[in-house]
Amino acid sequence: MGFHIKSILPTPNPNATKFVLDREISPHPVSFLNPEQAQDHPIAKELFNIDGVTSVLILGDFVTINKDSSRKWDTITGKVEEILKKCG
Repeated sequence: MGFHIKSILPTPNPNATKFVLDREISPHPVSFLNPEQAQDHPIAKELFNIDGVTSVLILGDFVTINKDSSRKWDTITGKVEEILKKCG
């Protein structure tokens, strides 16, 4: 069963967005600063397959995605939602 996204929140960084989930995804913080670091984490690995994603933070009931400044959120957000809904 995948994760349901309760809300999508902006952060002080315009290139980072917080996706709040319906349940815990990780009891401790896990950061991935590049795709190579995410190879052993199935969800983070999938998120890095989205063009423009530059880092992923997973903690508690949320995932924070950082994107390349040249990308628009509307090209990334829907893909993040799809991945989180199918993973879990």
